[in-house]
This record gives sequence, structure tokens and C-alpha cells, in this order.
Amino acid sequence: MTKAKLAESNFASLAEMMSAYAEEAVHAAWNDHRQRLDRSESSVDVLEQILDGQAAEDLEFQTRLWGSYFGEIIRGRFGGEWELTQYPGAVASVPTLVVRGARLYPLMKVYRRLTLGPQENLATFYKMVSGRLEGNDAQSKEGIEGVI
Repeated sequence: MTKAKLAESNFASLAEMMSAYAEEAVHAAWNDHRQRLDRSESSVDVLEQILDGQAAEDLEFQTRLWGSYFGEIIRGRFGGEWELTQYPGAVASVPTLVVRGARLYPLMKVYRRLTLGPQENLATFYKMVSGRLEGNDAQSKEGIEGVI
């Protein structure tokens, strides 16, 4: 599915839309960057490499594309549901991944990575989220909300 087809699509659910964008990210990674994304945890490092070379053009689409993929990696490992919720401090609702009572904003994290640079490293964030969701982190799951 191309960018235009994604934009024109009428998805039955938010989950269906996020999955379609994630699938397009797999194709774009290969077609545009010759990188393989396979929805595994190890592909977070590949995604980080791709984003490291991205210019902040067509920011809305890139955020949706790569953020959906990033969210689907988390959802694939930890489960959870997509819902539209208001991002803390913002007016607009954004796709939010609700996992075990925690609210994650993978699209906002990707947006920050694209606009603020390497200090918003996705692999580092993924490790932190994984530790908290697995209960290996001293902070509670609630500490995830608002981190990004």
C-alpha cells in the first residue's frame, strides 16, 4: 500500500490502520533504505538506523509510518490495544498503545526522534519500556505514561 492509498483508506479500526502503516514501514525500509524490518525486537536497532538518516520532511507521514511500526513491535511483544487519547499537555488525540494499564505514545516518540535527534534513541527507550513492563525496573508501570 502506498502513502496515497494509506491516506485514502477507510480503516475499520485504529488497530487495522496501525497495522497497515506498520506493514508499509516494512516495505519502505526495504525499498528506500535496503533495510529489513521483521517486527522483532532486534529490528528496533534497524529502525533507529533508518531514522538516524531521515530528514524531517513529510514529518506527519514519517511519524505515522515509523511510529506505527515501533508501536506494533511493542504490541507484538507485550500485547495491548490501540486507542485514541489525548497526549499529555496537547490538545489533539493521538494513537496510544495501552499495555497492562500503561499508556505509551510510540508515534510521539518517533516524532521526537525525528525532530530532536539521537538523544531520543528508540532502542534505549524500548529497553526502558521493556524493563518496566516486565517488572524488572524499580519504577512502576505508571511511570511509563508521560515519558515520551
